Amino acid sequence: MSHALRRATELALDDATVTALRAALKTTADEVVQAIIDEVPPYANALSGRMGGTIRRAVRTALGHYLNLASGNATGGDAGDAAYELGRGEVRDGRSMDALLSAYRVGARVAWRCLAAGAVPAGLPAAEVAKFAELTFAYIDELSAASAAGHADELAAQGRAHERHLELLVRDLLAGASPEVLRASAGRAGWQPPVSLTAVLLPAGQARPAYRALDPSTLVLDDLPDAFGVLLVPDADRSHLLRQLADRTAVVGPARPWTRASASYARAVRARALSADIRDTEEHLPALVLSADVDAFADLRARALAPLQALPVATARRLEETLRAWLLHHGRRNEVAAALYVHPQTVRYRMSQLRELYPDLESPHRVLELTLAVGVRVG
Repeated sequence: MSHALRRATELALDDATVTALRAALKTTADEVVQAIIDEVPPYANALSGRMGGTIRRAVRTALGHYLNLASGNATGGDAGDAAYELGRGEVRDGRSMDALLSAYRVGARVAWRCLAAGAVPAGLPAAEVAKFAELTFAYIDELSAASAAGHADELAAQGRAHERHLELLVRDLLAGASPEVLRASAGRAGWQPPVSLTAVLLPAGQARPAYRALDPSTLVLDDLPDAFGVLLVPDADRSHLLRQLADRTAVVGPARPWTRASASYARAVRARALSADIRDTEEHLPALVLSADVDAFADLRARALAPLQALPVATARRLEETLRAWLLHHGRRNEVAAALYVHPQTVRYRMSQLRELYPDLESPHRVLELTLAVGVRVG
């Protein structure tokens, strides 16, 4: 309270004046509180019941500190600490600093009117009244500054806590935590769960800029392994999301129920590992299916194409290409020939070779195995 203290050195109320002012302290505090209720809308319902009693005592305490200061008997430090805590409490109660500053202004006006009404009849010289006014408003300014500092510090602290809770929520989602754990984590973060989440994997440096252009409820984490980040986009319009990310190196996973966001993230990670060119995982489902177990696919392919291994490399390659086209075009010879840019008779000749190698070529089991083995190129 350095500013108010400097004014206090110029004014020391005599005992008679201080006694008179203390006698009116409760009435003054009640008038201050009532004026705040009447003139500052955010406090219209906040000062009733237990809360009202607490604040009335706080106002009386502040006025008591003020009178001690005016009489030269206190530093006013306790009032500054209380004002700081009041500012923090206003954040927790959901009120803005503007509301508190308005309350201070109203309180200063009413307190000065009441105090002056008591000081003048008690014999305070007219020359000292101006100093008394200066001290009054300097004191309120100091209290306002202390409350503003408390309000700002509490906002910052809550913001950091909120960010930590959101980060923990993302980590729980990516780890595939149980629905119970996820609901508790979302509650701590104050995050309203959507119906679905879509994971977007992208370089860490692009995560925050992309996040700012998306739904405000999007979750973001930008410190994943390999310098990557992830966005979890709620209830996304997929085509719109892909357009929004068109200029970014992003892999967009499928939409999944929000408690299964880990599945969307896992698919995006696998797509990125499969190919740097994949943007929409849903356009590459066959390749993703076949790459889900790389060793199993390699074993399947080796077994299915074993009859070709005894042939010259060039012949084996041509027959594999013909087999792929035949399977994908359901054996329609002209379409197979067009896909391979060869004559239909060439297709007929090659297929006769393949039927010698695969006597059961038309059986459903063989068709399925060969379709998986040659139908999609992986890697």
